[in-house]
This record gives sequence, C-alpha cells and structure tokens, in this order.
Amino acid sequence: MDKMVLRRMEYYGYHGVFEEERKLGQRFYISLELELDLRAAGESDDLQKTVNYAEIHELVRGIVEGKSFKLIEALAEHIASSLLDTYTMVDALTVHVTKPHPPFDIHFEGVTVEIYRTRK
Repeated sequence: MDKMVLRRMEYYGYHGVFEEERKLGQRFYISLELELDLRAAGESDDLQKTVNYAEIHELVRGIVEGKSFKLIEALAEHIASSLLDTYTMVDALTVHVTKPHPPFDIHFEGVTVEIYRTRK
C-alpha cells in the first residue's frame, strides 16, 4: 500500500489531566501516515484522485486546537476516526501525538502515543 506522510505538524492545544494544562495549553506535534492507493494521482497528476494534505492539516488543527482532551490517547483516537470518516480513500492510518513538555520534572523529548487504525 502507498503512503502519504505528514510529519511533526505543530499545534497549540489545551489537553492534559491537570487543570493547569487545560487552562494554559502547550504545543503538540502530530504526525500521520495515511495508507491509500496513490497510483491514479501519480499517473494523472490530478488532485481529485488523492487526498489534499492542506485540508488534512486544517482538519487536524481544528481537532487539536478545538476540543480539550485529558489524554493524548483520546486526542489521537479522535484524529484517526475523523480522518477515516472524512477521507474514504484512506484504508488505514497511523497517528502519532507527541506532548513535548509533560507537567512533571523530567527532561526528555516528550511522550508520544502511536495508534494504528483501519477502515472497518
């Protein structure tokens, strides 16, 4: 299966277990791997035969910067289900959600959840 990959899209959201996180917000990084057949788009050079990654970016922005979730797992799940509902060409996808600055005393690149979902 072909893939379209959107790496490390950055958004500002209000997600977290602690009230302060949901009040102050922070950056989140989202990466997507979409599995779909890209042959027709590649052969025809026609945007209508693929998914528009600018639209995907806006859909994800609306989710991350809109509703507040306590868990990044829930955020990832909502992104996955919304993309599968919106883009019927996508057969499966992987969503990575990275929270680079969790609210505890630790120095690392952040915590990432990765989920893989397929069309039912």
